[in-house]
Amino acid sequence: MNLDQNQHSVYSLNYHLIMVVKYRRKVINDVISSRLRELFERIAVPYSITVLEWNHDIDHIHVLFKAAPRSELSKFINAYKSASSR
Repeated sequence: MNLDQNQHSVYSLNYHLIMVVKYRRKVINDVISSRLRELFERIAVPYSITVLEWNHDIDHIHVLFKAAPRSELSKFINAYKSASSR
């Protein structure tokens, strides 16, 4: 297991996020998934978040990512949902 560290601690914070399309509509294809991943990675930089794995099905997306302890996950998720809904 790879551990991350800062000045005073060692950590490994991994998260599994599942995002579902409203009403489970079948709208996600490879092009949309790659655009959503591009948005996710761009918004993740200021929050110290790194994508480990990205998978999608026709009506949902699975994201496995790691974050630093100081990351504000709720603000990050809100920023991502806001940007991806446009």
